[in-house]
Amino acid sequence: MTRFQNRTAIVTGAAQGIGAATAALLAAQGARVAVVDLQLDRAEAVAREIRETGGTAGAFACDVTDEAAVTEMTGRVADEFGGLDILVNNAGITRDNLLFKMSRGDWDSVLATNLTSVYLCCQAAQKYMVEARYGKIVSLSSRSALGARGQANYAAAKAGVQGLTATLAIELGPFNINVNAVAPGYISTAMTAATARRVGSTVEDHQDRAAQATPLRRVGQPGEVASVIAFLASDEASYVSGQTLYVNGGAR
Repeated sequence: MTRFQNRTAIVTGAAQGIGAATAALLAAQGARVAVVDLQLDRAEAVAREIRETGGTAGAFACDVTDEAAVTEMTGRVADEFGGLDILVNNAGITRDNLLFKMSRGDWDSVLATNLTSVYLCCQAAQKYMVEARYGKIVSLSSRSALGARGQANYAAAKAGVQGLTATLAIELGPFNINVNAVAPGYISTAMTAATARRVGSTVEDHQDRAAQATPLRRVGQPGEVASVIAFLASDEASYVSGQTLYVNGGAR
């Protein structure tokens, strides 16, 4: 497909789950994809698989909470791939606990990785997008933004992503830059598997309980979120900006 022909995309946290699925889909539809992750070897594995299936991808190690590292990585991608058209802010972590047991370190690390990194990557990317008068930014929020027991840090960060998205759409819209967010519900990923183990459940039982609370009676898959991200990153969504789209099987 040529949906993203001659477009360059950065996907953060792209070594697994939603990020890896998004990188693969954008590449399959013609984009040159920078697979960005904290661990270079894991990013390279995803990039190699993309290349083996005929796509164009490169691996880039980056701590997205580090301003200098983000600036350097973004510059390298723009230099190597010729500009920057699409940014997908997917990097995220969880450090779940009830408020009275949550450490300041766990609060700070989740806010830094899930929210501050979005600010840093958007700030670095907009330089290239404003100059080109073209850009698509899609950031990952979460259904947890509406409130989630044991996730005060994660919920606050993901709610912040929605506010940041709405604001950047206002600021960057005059430069033909669309800014949107996607808020997944329960998706079958390594992150939700880790949550299951943390609460003393098997992955299967944890997913079964989530499915029963979801109108579609199943949990989501990374590719289903990637498809929505790809739509928002495409010219088909050229008049969509400042929105958060929930991908949660109809859950409320």
